[in-house]
Amino acid sequence: MKPDSSLYLAFRRAPDRRIFANGKSSHIDPNSYLMYVESSNRGEDWSNPQLLFAHPYGGSQDPCLYITKNGTMLCASYLWVYLSDKSIENLNDPHLERSNFLFSGGYLLRSLNGGNNWEEPIYPPATPAEQSFNAFGNKISAYNRGQMCEGKNGKLYWAVSSADTYNPKRKTSNYLMVSEDQGGTWEYLSQIAKSDSIIFNETSLYETPKGDLVAFLRTGNYGDQACIARSKDGGKTFQKWKSMGFQGHPLQATRLSDNRVLLVYGYRHKPYGIRARVLNPECTDYETAQEFIIREDGGNSDLGYPWAVNIGHNRVLVTYYFNKNNMNRFIAGSILEIE
Repeated sequence: MKPDSSLYLAFRRAPDRRIFANGKSSHIDPNSYLMYVESSNRGEDWSNPQLLFAHPYGGSQDPCLYITKNGTMLCASYLWVYLSDKSIENLNDPHLERSNFLFSGGYLLRSLNGGNNWEEPIYPPATPAEQSFNAFGNKISAYNRGQMCEGKNGKLYWAVSSADTYNPKRKTSNYLMVSEDQGGTWEYLSQIAKSDSIIFNETSLYETPKGDLVAFLRTGNYGDQACIARSKDGGKTFQKWKSMGFQGHPLQATRLSDNRVLLVYGYRHKPYGIRARVLNPECTDYETAQEFIIREDGGNSDLGYPWAVNIGHNRVLVTYYFNKNNMNRFIAGSILEIE
């Protein structure tokens, strides 16, 4: 929500390649652009989609918005660059390539006027653990899909993923970046979660009233278990990660008016959909907090990525990526009333 109480929603849009001969749609597309819509009536109606940013080198994915206390807007995304076979042959190893698309790391956009204009892309440094190279022969910039967090100290915290293992195959872990100038520059701070076999990525952050920095972790190779890691020293160190006792990913946390926390997440098992729990203010009762279903009519497991925002009068808007009957994917929303 912007300072004027209007809502600003970003998403990725790409052409439906199935309309072409032998065409098929993919999550990776050279014409994948960042788009946005706005609502002036708390999510009841929305504007037509408008272009937020089209990267000159490739297709962008998964825009994640964050508005700081002083109104600075940040949009984090990451990039896939299309390369010829010859170019791919000349890349530094290791790298991640899929069907001639090279994963090229993250970038951020920043707006100082409510999203009316966006500055040139900001490329954060790679974490010390990152092994992947981009097309220029450099380690790829830090990236993630997940919610940032502004601490009481004014610092911005961002949980990023890094491919720190390629042998025997690629595996990512989570690390913490910090900015002291409203997202203009970033520095590596610490390791959040790492395992020899479990994948950690797409992590969202939340600061509790007592000042704990809580990371809600998406996992792979772990039965879709939602996991959590906690820092009690401003992100300098994190306690050992642990399972939250339920399935779901990715997760996002929103503070309610009474300091309780709405935790929303995708559910990629039948019945496919969107689920949530209401946690206590310090996010310690996740194993016993009751789960409730927002939607369970999804067409398959390709859905989720919910994001919640308070819209007043004990109401919360939850937006998410969805599909019905495995048809075209779309962005939808549900308005909840929280007792």
